[in-house]
Amino acid sequence: MRSSLRPLSLLVVLAIGAWLLWPPARPENGVAGKSASTAARSVKHVIRFAPGGIYFPGTLPQGVGEPLQGLTKVVAAFEARFPDTRVEFINTPVLREFLVTQLAGGSAPDIVTVNVEDVWVDTQKNWYVPLDRYLEAPNPFVAERDPRAPGARQWWDMFRYQAISRGKKGPDGRNYCISLDMVETGIFYNQTFFAAHGLKVPGTWGEFLTLAERIRRLGKTPLAVNIDALADWGQDLLFDQIYQEILPGIDLKKDPERDAYQPAYLDPDEIAFLYRKGLFTRRDPRYVEVWRHLHELVPYITRDLITADVVRDFVNQDAIMFWSGTWLTGRLDADKGVGFKWNVFYLPPLTRKESPYAIGVPMCVIGGSGTQFEITNSAVSDTDPSLPFAERIKRSERLRRTVQLLQFICLPENTEKIVNEFPILIPNIVGVPVLPQLAPFERILERRYTSTKWAYTFDLRFNDITRRMLLLFLTNGIDLDGFLAWQDSNLRAATQNFIERKRPDFGPFEREWRRRAPVRAHYRDLPTPP
Repeated sequence: MRSSLRPLSLLVVLAIGAWLLWPPARPENGVAGKSASTAARSVKHVIRFAPGGIYFPGTLPQGVGEPLQGLTKVVAAFEARFPDTRVEFINTPVLREFLVTQLAGGSAPDIVTVNVEDVWVDTQKNWYVPLDRYLEAPNPFVAERDPRAPGARQWWDMFRYQAISRGKKGPDGRNYCISLDMVETGIFYNQTFFAAHGLKVPGTWGEFLTLAERIRRLGKTPLAVNIDALADWGQDLLFDQIYQEILPGIDLKKDPERDAYQPAYLDPDEIAFLYRKGLFTRRDPRYVEVWRHLHELVPYITRDLITADVVRDFVNQDAIMFWSGTWLTGRLDADKGVGFKWNVFYLPPLTRKESPYAIGVPMCVIGGSGTQFEITNSAVSDTDPSLPFAERIKRSERLRRTVQLLQFICLPENTEKIVNEFPILIPNIVGVPVLPQLAPFERILERRYTSTKWAYTFDLRFNDITRRMLLLFLTNGIDLDGFLAWQDSNLRAATQNFIERKRPDFGPFEREWRRRAPVRAHYRDLPTPP
């Protein structure tokens, strides 16, 4: 009997091994993923959803807490509402190179999560679906239950931070994303240390520097920060402070819809035009002033601006302040080993006392959209590829169901389940409460939006050179004149590259520039065109 069982056992082992190694059945379009519902059923639409790392079901946010389930619950409710639909969560890298490869090959998820600025450069390729027609129409899930609620007239009305949400309109005048939540930066500070040494939250830039000097004399690093924050946030905040007074004379591009929420913003084509008029160069005293003030932080910031663990420095109380964003809140809140009370304040404004070009207005918002959902052309895969893209959008049933998923997510009770599961981001849907830990950032986001975002103005090469030379400047490897020489060359090349790639029409800008000459006549120290 033993001899007869031996070959049978071998066959069983081989069969089990073959079953374990057999590749799983591939879902629609051959993309594997994780479904919110495991129940076997016949489905018509399989929507592939890449929600990003912050909300991906089953993950531990920042390595602490419980596995995330908010999005799983919401999608399960959506599938119950639409039994012919199944949603698969796709974990894809947010690297642009990877996404472009998927888009070019027609295998991208139906919904992706990337900064919409990465979308703008590819809009002419019909890789993404403009969402204006849906945003300007009612959200059907709201309209069916309360015709007076935000969203019943227009989906747009559901978004709390209108200036930032509508400000994501692309250069072609169309909207490609919805902003489910908001992110903002601030100065985390050791409230216990402040109280012990009689320190107060500063009200002006000068007071901030005085505070930093007092902390330095107490043997601590005043401000933990890295080069990326200084090159991005620091540049934008100081630029807005220094140029705020002259924006009426140089903001040449008016958009009545956007102006209602964001009255002054310099778009990339405006920046390129104004550079050719002599602004943002070594001949522009205001531009010089931006970098001079940023250098004032040098005695008080982290010495290693690249590889230092600035979070550890703050938690260990080696650094008393830390410039970071809302994403740090969850980590600090969950860390029971933090031996001090902490709070958040925003960088204070420059006054006339600190700069002849400052007018003392509060520092602007530089954060903005956190999680941005875009719909790719994969959503119209149920239509004839030979048709014009606009026609495919009109005909696609699959696209309508994909849009419905995003509309369903935007219901306040659903957004609350997703965004408020862990304190990282601020919900952008009207009616969703903000977690108490994020209250300081909620107040910051009530301010006006920044006048420009330099990190999204030109290409990666421009940003990389700015970052590397700023690092050298802030570590005293070159002086201010040396840095400005590099930045002038950098801007010249970036502007020329922008013009060659985008072919902007500067005619309307030139006419508006001349029309506003009387306004600029009252401004001092404006550079002359080269």
